[in-house]
Amino acid sequence: MKAMDYTIDKLRNVGLIGHSGSGKTTLMEALLNFSGATDRMGRIEDGNTVSDFDPEEKKRQISLQASVAPVYYDGYKINLVDLPGYFDFVGETIQGMRAVDIAMIVLSATSGIEVGTEKAWNYTEKIKLPRAFYINKMDRENADFDKVFDSLKEKFGMSIVAVQYPLGKESNLEGIINIVSRRARFTDKATGNMEEREIPEEYKARVDELHDLLMESVAQTDEALLEKYFEGEKLSKDEVYNALIKGCVAGEIAPVMCGSAAEQVGLTTLLEDIIEGFPSPEYAIPQKAVDLKTDEEIFVKLTPNKPFSAIVFKTIADPFVGKISLFRTITGTAEGEMNVYNPNRDKNEKLTNFFYLRGKNQETAERVNAGDIGAVAKLNVTKTGDTLCDTSFKVRYDAMNFPKPVMSYAVLPKSKGDEDKISSGLTRLLEEDPTFTVERSPETAEVIMSGLGETHLEVLASKLKEKFGADVELSDPALPYRETIKGKSDVQGKYKKQSGGHGQYGDVKIRFEQRPDGEEELDFVDEVVGGAVPRNFIPAVEKGLREAISVGVLAGFPVIKLRATLYDGSSHAVDSSEMAFKMAASMAFKKGMEEANPILLEPIMKMEIIVPDDYMGDVMGDINKKRGRVLGMEQEEGMQKVIAEVPMSEVQRYSSDLKSMTQARGEFRSEFVRYDEVPALEVPRIIEKTKALREAKENK
Repeated sequence: MKAMDYTIDKLRNVGLIGHSGSGKTTLMEALLNFSGATDRMGRIEDGNTVSDFDPEEKKRQISLQASVAPVYYDGYKINLVDLPGYFDFVGETIQGMRAVDIAMIVLSATSGIEVGTEKAWNYTEKIKLPRAFYINKMDRENADFDKVFDSLKEKFGMSIVAVQYPLGKESNLEGIINIVSRRARFTDKATGNMEEREIPEEYKARVDELHDLLMESVAQTDEALLEKYFEGEKLSKDEVYNALIKGCVAGEIAPVMCGSAAEQVGLTTLLEDIIEGFPSPEYAIPQKAVDLKTDEEIFVKLTPNKPFSAIVFKTIADPFVGKISLFRTITGTAEGEMNVYNPNRDKNEKLTNFFYLRGKNQETAERVNAGDIGAVAKLNVTKTGDTLCDTSFKVRYDAMNFPKPVMSYAVLPKSKGDEDKISSGLTRLLEEDPTFTVERSPETAEVIMSGLGETHLEVLASKLKEKFGADVELSDPALPYRETIKGKSDVQGKYKKQSGGHGQYGDVKIRFEQRPDGEEELDFVDEVVGGAVPRNFIPAVEKGLREAISVGVLAGFPVIKLRATLYDGSSHAVDSSEMAFKMAASMAFKKGMEEANPILLEPIMKMEIIVPDDYMGDVMGDINKKRGRVLGMEQEEGMQKVIAEVPMSEVQRYSSDLKSMTQARGEFRSEFVRYDEVPALEVPRIIEKTKALREAKENK
């Protein structure tokens, strides 16, 4: 059967998710090799796995992006989507999860439940995605299936059911028992093939116990099955697997499988259970969409029996091939040359030359059926999260919700003249990764890159160099301090210049004070009477002040919350000019600021920090250390939410601080709220640092 001929019932789309290092990439590698898709099994250490093909992934030996690879087995196509376990790359997980029908949460038999396991469960729960568990590394020392299984039940509830059980322990792992059929399968380690034998006596009691728990759980998914179960009738294998699928889709059951990916033990049973017990796209949760003809919200089932529609769940910026868009067909079929509509951009796109991806390798596809995952190159306007649809079936699928950036770095070129390379490289990377942003600070002219953490931003900088030849340095962005005054002043600014012919003369008297209403904008008040300053020069005075406030007298930061009242002055019939009055206003500003007790202001961030109860003490203590103020606490989704205000200078790297304080269990959101006075002890340090930075820039 050709790859392109797989119909919706013969497809399975499985996301491999879980804690970093649990063996997701190795599991994908083992399944590809075992099914004959590759001729040898790659190793992360050797940098030759199918899914971790990016140079940065090879260097760091962790997955950094969602990667797709199909496995063909027994007449079925299983699209495996390997998702990063590292938390800075949760955007990739969100993208990959949009393409699958079930998440298989991979965990280690030695480590058990880790932070990534909890986060994977919580995320799948949030988006109502069916889930299963795969307990990996059963061949390792101290591997204990029962211990991990019991902890899963305790942590996530009674819906956790074992469908497999290991034969042997640690280095003596020999195979897998299928709990549904009670078949013991021993693995031939030379070939990976499995041979069926009697269940050894010492396992029978435990297998019976797990079988009863499984029957009880699946019976509860259907009234007819429940009746049959209570009457003591035996449920058939098909009934059990159908009930498992139904229970999975409803979120009532999470089956547990096990094995060793590295040793290729139990891969036959795993593939069989994926085919028999995991939902095909027909059972997938209908996609939320807007019908563009009626503007009503609808839910679209995955089906071949409607015109074409698809969602682009990921974009790859390839410097050689150009932009590759990975999509999942929701309805109909993608084939031939198609003119389709993109409702997100209100533009048409031409689709042609479809292909499947296996890691970075392309396999030509004649068609991409409903439920399947395909790719297409060189779309003009389409971005990640966009819908593509036939003009006779205009729908727009629900957007993906990505987390907002929490950390920023200034991007500085290592070589002069690289600015254009950096700019075009960042633009290409923005197409690929919707979780970071780039902006130029109007104040400092720095290019600011914001993302989900230190590692995220470092990886983006490495990609700039590797993919687009732009070598950059990352540094903390200059903080947007401000200046204002605490006191009042009454000053004269007189500009008088005589240099042959016409001279220059402007004279103003201005009172300076802080705006009583707290607004940041300059409040210019004209109280001139009797024409002391001619009316036609008053706008020049205001203009001079507005230009002058961009550089304060303390550290050269913009001045805010200032009221300037022009009440007197004098002019010369011949020598007065707009420029002279602008200069006079500027002189008055400098003098007035110095005499009115100038102060430095710092930006204050409002933060919402969500953490488990156990870490509350550490987080609160840290806020106090950072000169912060706790405003309140409340419950949110079983966690504690701390609401606080903290100076921006103290939380530029809060993403890393919170990770280490809470073992990556904490999350936070922050937004600028206002400017507050900098404590007197901090002012000289800030002035000195700012001066040094400016001198360094001038000398570059």
